[in-house]
Amino acid sequence: MYYAIVSEDVENSLPLRRQARPDHIARLEALKSEGRLLLAGPFPAVDAEDPGEAGFHGSLVVAEFDSLEAARQWAEADPYVAAGVYRQVTVRPFKAVLP
Repeated sequence: MYYAIVSEDVENSLPLRRQARPDHIARLEALKSEGRLLLAGPFPAVDAEDPGEAGFHGSLVVAEFDSLEAARQWAEADPYVAAGVYRQVTVRPFKAVLP
């Protein structure tokens, strides 16, 4: 089943994001190579493809896991969590309908 992992950043998270990004992306690439990643990306802090120094407000990951608990464990182990990027992470079951 798919799960949506919605994360909200702390204020001024951009320097923390930059530091932890390579490890964060590596975990997402692993999900992708396993065929479990539906989509992933950040929420820009401003209405722009590249928000520059405005940074981001959070992130969304939708991926397949064996259970809600497995999705929560994966989310808790995110390098952005360890680096203090996120102030809150919510994990919910997700049903893909379209496309």
